[in-house]
Amino acid sequence: MESLQLNILRKLDEAPIADTSKEFPSVEPQQMLAALNSLSSRSMVVYKSHQNDVWNLTEEAKDIAANGSHEYRLLEKVIESLEGLKISDIESVMGKSGKVAQGRAFKNGWIRKDGDILIPKVTSKDKVEDTTAEQLRKIAATGTLDSSKDLKELKKRKLVVPVKVYTYSISKGPEFSLEIKKLETDITSEMVQTGSWAKAAFKPYNFNSEGVLPHSGALHPLNKVREEFRQIFFSMGFSEMPSNQYVESGFWNFDTLFVPQQHPARDLQDTFYLKDPARADPPEDRQFWEHIKSVHQGGAFGSIGYRYPWKAEESLREVLRTHTTAISSRMLKKLADDPKPTRLFSIDRVFRNEAVDVTHLAEFHQVEGVFADYGLTLGDLIGFMDQFFSKMGVTDLRFKPTYNPYTEPSMEIYSWHSGLKEWVEIGNSGMFRPEMLEPMGLPKDLRVLGWGLSLERPTMIKYGVKNIRELLGHKVNLDFIENNPAPRLEQQIF
Repeated sequence: MESLQLNILRKLDEAPIADTSKEFPSVEPQQMLAALNSLSSRSMVVYKSHQNDVWNLTEEAKDIAANGSHEYRLLEKVIESLEGLKISDIESVMGKSGKVAQGRAFKNGWIRKDGDILIPKVTSKDKVEDTTAEQLRKIAATGTLDSSKDLKELKKRKLVVPVKVYTYSISKGPEFSLEIKKLETDITSEMVQTGSWAKAAFKPYNFNSEGVLPHSGALHPLNKVREEFRQIFFSMGFSEMPSNQYVESGFWNFDTLFVPQQHPARDLQDTFYLKDPARADPPEDRQFWEHIKSVHQGGAFGSIGYRYPWKAEESLREVLRTHTTAISSRMLKKLADDPKPTRLFSIDRVFRNEAVDVTHLAEFHQVEGVFADYGLTLGDLIGFMDQFFSKMGVTDLRFKPTYNPYTEPSMEIYSWHSGLKEWVEIGNSGMFRPEMLEPMGLPKDLRVLGWGLSLERPTMIKYGVKNIRELLGHKVNLDFIENNPAPRLEQQIF
């Protein structure tokens, strides 16, 4: 470092340095910047940084620059073959570049086809100019070409890539010297006793530098991703629903969502039921209660229903909520008092009697959302999902048709997990059925899109976690939590 600094000072003593990349071609920009910052802190030099856009050759391009283009080498093979070169033999002779070589050689007018034989249109390869190789050699030497059209064509062929190069111009500072003096950082008792402090040169204080951050706790990755979800929802005009009610009645958790009372999801194998209290009170709106009973038991609002004897005691059983869609049901019932376009979301815990494995927990978080407006279609739902996840940096989504009792049509949402090397389901969605909306008193032409997304699985994808049990419970690694600082939303890292 010190030798580089002395070289900079010696050259600067002769004349200002306009471009460090020309004066010091073998020095890396980072190394140059470190040396300049050290000299600048002593006020010995003043420098400015400059950014230049140049083009670098890919590995394929370096081969072409050294040995000639694919089409030029194909011409050489065709000329060398006394009877011409069979088209079927091109791949064995040229390898994977054979198809490109053939197309460009035809385009350049170097060869022609006679049946299935390639014949040269020139007698010697020295009579043609290998433009591609010459252009690449010029780029290797200068970093660019005069013709933007030629650069665009080479970029299209993936032979060159743009890179940014930083260089610096340097001039003398107020304390310029050919000698780098050691600056003192503190006044010692010895300096005071001897009086040497009066002649010593001290390093100036940098009041803009930040101290070492104190060691502190860290947010859990789930909380980070949860907050990122919330901010995305807010940016898209959504309001947050109250979600602090873990216990629901079967009426709100299932019946209002048009889930039949014989549905497997209501069995003990899938649902946690409460013993005390075991029963909830019926809803205050008795007309709504009767509407739900009618649409299940005999059909109503244009639907034939499920045609089974609906039981009030089953509807009033207390459960740990299996999804936050129960909250959406309550909010949509309130919306019926003043129907208007609405966007709502919630993020909170739900409970299911699941067998715990690498992608399943009995207690997990659900990201719930509803989008109510007039004239909505399934395409609006797909478009929203693409837009929502693109804000998280996830663009690789798949949608699969599925069945939900309360939505039709319905879709499962999948995302690729690079750690597990498989498509992982991250959510479910659909358009709420009229059997659910019309008993609430919502108008027929008001359509509602709904979706329930996992919070844990997107977090697994974001942080490369292969086992969901590493996010919750006794297997959580505290080092993993501490060493994953909260990402900034605008970085869109997922």
